[in-house]
Amino acid sequence: MNTFKVAIFGGGTVGGGVARILRENSALLERRAGCPVELVTILDLFPSASSKRHGIPLELYCGNGGDLNRDEASKYMAQILSNPEIDAVVETIGGSSDYILQVVLDILHSKKHLITANKALLAKHGTAIMRAAVENQRAIGFEASVCGAIPVIKGINDCMSGDKIESVSGIMNGTSNYILTKMSREGLSFYEALKGAQAMGYAEADPTLDINGGDAGHKLAILLRILYGIETQPGDIPVSGIDTINAEDTRIAEETDAVIKLICYAQREQNGVCATVQPMMVKKSNVLSDINNATNAIKLVGAYSRENLFVGQGAGSLETGSAIVSDIVYIARYGTASLRDYPSSGLSLVSFDSHVMPYTIIFDTEDVPGITGIVTTAIGKQEINIDTVSHNMRVSGQAGALFSIVTKPCTLTQIKAAVRDMQQTAPSIFVKEPKIIPVLA
Repeated sequence: MNTFKVAIFGGGTVGGGVARILRENSALLERRAGCPVELVTILDLFPSASSKRHGIPLELYCGNGGDLNRDEASKYMAQILSNPEIDAVVETIGGSSDYILQVVLDILHSKKHLITANKALLAKHGTAIMRAAVENQRAIGFEASVCGAIPVIKGINDCMSGDKIESVSGIMNGTSNYILTKMSREGLSFYEALKGAQAMGYAEADPTLDINGGDAGHKLAILLRILYGIETQPGDIPVSGIDTINAEDTRIAEETDAVIKLICYAQREQNGVCATVQPMMVKKSNVLSDINNATNAIKLVGAYSRENLFVGQGAGSLETGSAIVSDIVYIARYGTASLRDYPSSGLSLVSFDSHVMPYTIIFDTEDVPGITGIVTTAIGKQEINIDTVSHNMRVSGQAGALFSIVTKPCTLTQIKAAVRDMQQTAPSIFVKEPKIIPVLA
């Protein structure tokens, strides 16, 4: 029985978690893989810190435990890649630079399987990486790249392989979900909730990718390739974040029996797939409305199986590490038979502006007579049916009128045309640009 030998590039949060799981569960993993799975070496610039943090023996690190400079790390990397006894390399260095792309391509070209959690790299360079895997007949494991410990990729590839996925909607960023939960439940401002998330360790010192939707966008791009064979480039998917959401928005959501969540959304339509990442008013009848704090959830709707929900932790050292180890075990058992290609299906992205769904429009206007009539008339001109019109909300320290309208299903194109009409009819009454938020029923 041949031993499946593994090297790790990067011994930080995720790489250290992988190493710990491989060492603690060797007997169990051997039974599941059908062969021994051995961690043979870890390449990290700061072995002592990694060893102390994760409880990994220093002798497992390249360089006998001493810190490495870039040239030394490159030398050890070349030795690992040229070692024919090493079967797979786990890449947990992170980033999407040309350097990291070359590292993962070198792994595959050296005839080693690749396991990675690098969502940014896969979203940006997925085509080149998949092509290299096919050319070299080596498998890629990337379960951990979409929502960490949640087994959504294997669920799609294996458990739902007999179905056709009509739509996906999900909460795929724990930091933003934690912030929105605090805003909704405790009435905190965005910045108060963000500071709390940073204090809890959910948000980085620079939380940009979490709060602007970029991290969630990377994950949706990966799912679009898996689900629909669509290759995306940066900017193809409309993405907006939660930094524009305020306490008044969460109050309006509550009044309309909804909560605000950052949603990754894709829907198959007759002429393609529409996709977006943005805050949505999620109705409380939708199970995603009750996914709180740093938890992630993905709802897939199949043509035959209907609703399927995947819920769990989307980040963390051991949580993400467990998903990477599951890929290691899978590849150890099935080898190149686990290689999957995701060729183009002929589908393409279509504009989200033409997608039909309900919307909440939030107006911040001067408090003068006739405003509601101007707004509802403009909406009616676009043949949009109105579901509800809220009462005026009073905001402390502000003299204007804050109210919302929830529409019946319509297109964003219709909404934008109605808003333009309002602004042309009464340009001076709007204190702020009306805020347009889709409603996820």
